[in-house]
Amino acid sequence: MEKARPFCRKCLFEDIDREGVYSSIKELIDALPEDKKTPEAEYHRRLDICRKCDSLGEGTCGKCGCFVELRAAKKNMDCPHENHYWKESR
Repeated sequence: MEKARPFCRKCLFEDIDREGVYSSIKELIDALPEDKKTPEAEYHRRLDICRKCDSLGEGTCGKCGCFVELRAAKKNMDCPHENHYWKESR
């Protein structure tokens, strides 16, 4: 059995372990320093907004190409959509 390739931002999904992509993104989120992480409730609010967005495709944002869950997990990130859907009072 061939060993799964590690997560690589320069690889296409077809070149990596598709099932392992989420776990790799989760590891990146877990590795974020606590002071850089979005609070849990806000993280889930952002993801709920993204789930309704037409620009979401297979976990990536069609506006900027980011992995949505990773972007949402970073406190100081904003929604790249021209409507800035994550707007909140900070």
